[in-house]
Formats: sequence, C-alpha cells, structure tokens
Amino acid sequence: MDGFSKIKADLDTHNITLVAASSDPQDKAAEMAEEIGFPVGYGVSQADIEALGGYWEANRKFAQPCEVVLSPENQIVQLSYSDGPIARTEAEDVLKLVAFREKQRQGG
Repeated sequence: MDGFSKIKADLDTHNITLVAASSDPQDKAAEMAEEIGFPVGYGVSQADIEALGGYWEANRKFAQPCEVVLSPENQIVQLSYSDGPIARTEAEDVLKLVAFREKQRQGG
C-alpha cells in the first residue's frame, strides 16, 4: 500500500478515491491509516472476505489482499486476489488503467 501513498497526488488528479480494509482491530487499522495517508476499515472477518471471493489465511487469521478497481459507475473494472506477495496490484498500474479507460470513454 506504500506505493499508493507515494502517488497520492496523481490519484487526486484523476479523481481516484482509495480506501483499504483490514482484518486488524480498529486501533491497528487507525495506525496504518495514519502511516499511509488514506482510510483503512477494520475488522474484516473470514465471512466478509469469503463473500468477496478472497482468501482467508486460516493459520494466521487474516485476509490476504483483494484489490478492486471500480469505475465511476461503481462497476468492477479490475479485480485481483492474492495469497502472497506476488501479483499484487501496483499503484502505477491503477493509474495506467484509469488513463486507458478515460481515453476509451473519450472515444480514443
């Protein structure tokens, strides 16, 4: 998530709202939010993440990353699930996706 913090100005320029959610308790999620500079929800349960189709790490009792990019019409335009540090959505890729979709919307 640190990568998203580094490009916050670019996200703002493209009117991209970024939020995160965690299986951590409220105090730990609040610390994370302060550190990264965007809102972090807390208390994601196994049922919550499984309803999204994500992966719950049973041994360590937390949700693995699930990244969703929504269009202005709230349609899913990109979705990724991970059960480890490989193949997570990179911040720069979100900017590229948004630029591509904006160009398409403008007929390009």
